[in-house]
Amino acid sequence: MLIVLGATFAFALEPEPVAQAEVTLDVSKLTCEQFLGYKLTTSEKIVTWLSGYHNGKRGNTSLGIHGLIGNAKKLRSYCTRNSQTLVMDAVETVLGTAQ
Repeated sequence: MLIVLGATFAFALEPEPVAQAEVTLDVSKLTCEQFLGYKLTTSEKIVTWLSGYHNGKRGNTSLGIHGLIGNAKKLRSYCTRNSQTLVMDAVETVLGTAQ
């Protein structure tokens, strides 16, 4: 009984895991400047989401990895030169309907 109480007491002293705050990113308001310098996630993760979003709009469920990497480079290059452009507009300008 003493061992059980000791183990229970030891678990009670364990620190509670710190809850991570949910961070929401409204991609429709994201500028190229923010996209390139975002600190909470990588531009690669945002590009992957953008690819899924645009492909989903067209009903395309295939993912071409080489195309995704190439499109990400094109988008970053465009955004470097057009920092105040919204990323959603940059995707349409750079990739059109072919993403």
